[in-house]
Amino acid sequence: MLIPLLVILVLIIGLVGFAVSGFNRLRTSDISAQEALGGIDVQLTRRADLIPNLVETVKGYASHEKGVFEEVTAARTGLKQAAAGGDVAAKASADAAMQQALVRVNAVAEAYPDLKANTNFLDLQQQLADTEGQLSFARQYYNDAVSKLNKLTQTIPWMFFAGMANVKPRSFYEAPEGQQDAPKVQF
Repeated sequence: MLIPLLVILVLIIGLVGFAVSGFNRLRTSDISAQEALGGIDVQLTRRADLIPNLVETVKGYASHEKGVFEEVTAARTGLKQAAAGGDVAAKASADAAMQQALVRVNAVAEAYPDLKANTNFLDLQQQLADTEGQLSFARQYYNDAVSKLNKLTQTIPWMFFAGMANVKPRSFYEAPEGQQDAPKVQF
C-alpha cells in the first residue's frame, strides 16, 4: 500500500518539476528576446546621437545642402521615437530612413575634399562605422533570441506552457523592402 502511494507522489513531484522547468525556460527565452531588442535600441540611439556631430561638421563645408540636413534631422527624430517604442517594424523602418539620410550626407562629403581630410569628420565616420557593426550584431543577436523563443513556443512540450507563462512568438527584425538594394543618391 505504501509503495503505490510513493510512486504516485514521485510522479506528481516530477510533473510539477517539469511544469516549473517549462515555465522558467519560456520566460527566460522571452526575457532574452526583450534584452536583445533593447540592444538594438541602444545602438540606434547611439547612432542617432552621433549624427548631429557629423552633420555639424559637414554643415561647415556644405551650408547650401539644406535639404540633406533636414532629411537627416527628420530621420534622427524618427529613429529616436522608434527606439523608445516596442514595434520591431517601426525600428526597422526608422533604421532604413536613417541609412538613406547618411548616404546623402556621405555623398555631400565626397564633394568636399577638405572635409574628407578633416580629422573630426574622419573620427565621426569611424565611430559611425563601429556603431553600424554593433547594430548589425545587435540585430543578429535579437533574431537569434527570437528564433529560440519561437521554436520553444511552437514545439511540444513547451508550447503547452506558453499560455501559462504568457509568452508569445515574436517578430524577427527584418530589413524593410528595398533595403537589400544599394541606396541611390540623388541631389
